[in-house]
Amino acid sequence: MSSPSPTTDHGAQPAVVVDDVTKNYGSRRAVDGVSLDIRRGEFFGLLGPNGAGKSTLVEIMEGLRRADSGSVTVFGESTWPRNTGLLPRMGVQTQSSAFFVRQTVHEHLRTVAALFGTDRAAVDRTLEAVGLDDKHDVRVDDLSGGQRQRLAIASALVHGPELIFLDEPTAALDTEGRRDLWEVLRGLKAAGRTIVYTTHHLDEAEALCDRVGILVDGRLVVTDEPQSLIGNSGATSRLLVPLGRIDEEQAAGLPGVEGVAVQGGHLVLQTRATGRVLAALDPLTGLDGVQTRTPSLEDVYLELTARPQSPLVSNNQEQS
Repeated sequence: MSSPSPTTDHGAQPAVVVDDVTKNYGSRRAVDGVSLDIRRGEFFGLLGPNGAGKSTLVEIMEGLRRADSGSVTVFGESTWPRNTGLLPRMGVQTQSSAFFVRQTVHEHLRTVAALFGTDRAAVDRTLEAVGLDDKHDVRVDDLSGGQRQRLAIASALVHGPELIFLDEPTAALDTEGRRDLWEVLRGLKAAGRTIVYTTHHLDEAEALCDRVGILVDGRLVVTDEPQSLIGNSGATSRLLVPLGRIDEEQAAGLPGVEGVAVQGGHLVLQTRATGRVLAALDPLTGLDGVQTRTPSLEDVYLELTARPQSPLVSNNQEQS
């Protein structure tokens, strides 16, 4: 099981404290009594289906939106009414970022940096970090969607904030771009920055986050380390056997097999006893071409978001 990064400070005051926050839009409750502590130096992922309340909750944390009830503090200070004293300590990348589109990439980031009194060297370092160092003289309105996403992230990072909010930062990036950004984010975390991150890429959250919180219908239904969630979920592993090796009835009768299905040219055997099933399968078909799929954060996420929610499923937050 993975453990929190050594840069996470368990003894210090939390970076963010959300206390019983509620937000309504007319008759719809977008955020429903959420309480959450995010530790300094922690990489925290906020997950949930579209419409679950993620963006609303993050905007309340950032001080961009007012909660109907409850409170939020960042570094011990209230974020509402808009706390301008906190702005230099926070970096914010939203899903729909605004740009100075008639400026070049370098001019745009210099303008953003100047708002925080940041020097030109930081601009160059940040553009290199997000993979835009070869786009200095390209106008912002000539960038591709993925390149604009990188520039939005650079705008959130250029002034060296302690707390960084990233809302779907890899949404418009290709596979290589995603992986490059992962390394940037790992570097920021290693430097002690606190990162609050929303994403629909569950592999990303599993690879990067110290803890994740899953929102469903505005409620925080679980908060824990990804590997703890996976280990405690009871989710089954899957063995993929090429079709024709064994029929469904035989497979269902193997010791330890809990379910059998045909998917994409394979017979899929669900089990919580992988070794036992492999041992029974070997003398019948051999194990060449048999693939094993262990449970993932995506399996846990799909289980939690698909079923009706009762009060909090789990909340292993460990108060700082």
